[in-house]
Amino acid sequence: MMKHMGISRILVIALAAVTMMFGTAKAGWDPADEQRAHSAIEKFKQKDPSLDRFFSKAYGYAVFPEVFKGGFMIIGGGHGSGYVFENGVIVGRSSITQLNLGPQLGGQSFGEIIFFKSKADLDNFKSGNFELNAQAGAVVATTGIATNADYSNGVAVFVMANGGIMAEASVGGQKFSYRPIDQ
Repeated sequence: MMKHMGISRILVIALAAVTMMFGTAKAGWDPADEQRAHSAIEKFKQKDPSLDRFFSKAYGYAVFPEVFKGGFMIIGGGHGSGYVFENGVIVGRSSITQLNLGPQLGGQSFGEIIFFKSKADLDNFKSGNFELNAQAGAVVATTGIATNADYSNGVAVFVMANGGIMAEASVGGQKFSYRPIDQ
C-alpha cells in the first residue's frame, strides 16, 4: 500500500511538471506567431523541396512551428500552437496537445505540418474533433522524402526536429483544437 502511494505521488508530480512546462499562458494575438508559421513553411521547403507538391495541391494545411514535448518515467506530453491555411490563406488558429505513455526521458522541440487532401478533410479538422493516434505515421522531413510520401485517410503529416534530445518507447496521440481567425 505504501509503495503504491509513492508511485502515485511520483506520477502526480511528473504530470504537474509536464503541465507547467507546456501550459504557457498567452494573452491575445501575437503578430510574430503568423511570421513564425511562414518561416516554418520556408524551413520545411528548404529541408525538403519535394514538399512543394503538397503545398501546391493540398486543399489546406495546419502549420505548427514549434511543438514542445517532454517526458519523465512513464508519462509525457507536448503542446504547440499554429495556423491553419485554406487554399494558401490563413483561416484560423490551432493548438496541438500530446499525451504519451511508456518509458521516456528528455525533451525536444519540433515543427509539424498536416496537409489536408480535400475540403472534407480540412472541414473534419476544423470541426474540433480531429485526433491523430499512435497508428498515424508522421514522416520526418528530409531531402527528397516527400517524393514517395502520400496521404493516409486524407491527411499527410510531416515533422522536423528543432532541437532537444528524448529517448522513448511510448504510445500516445495528438488532439487538435481549431478557432477561426476572426475569433
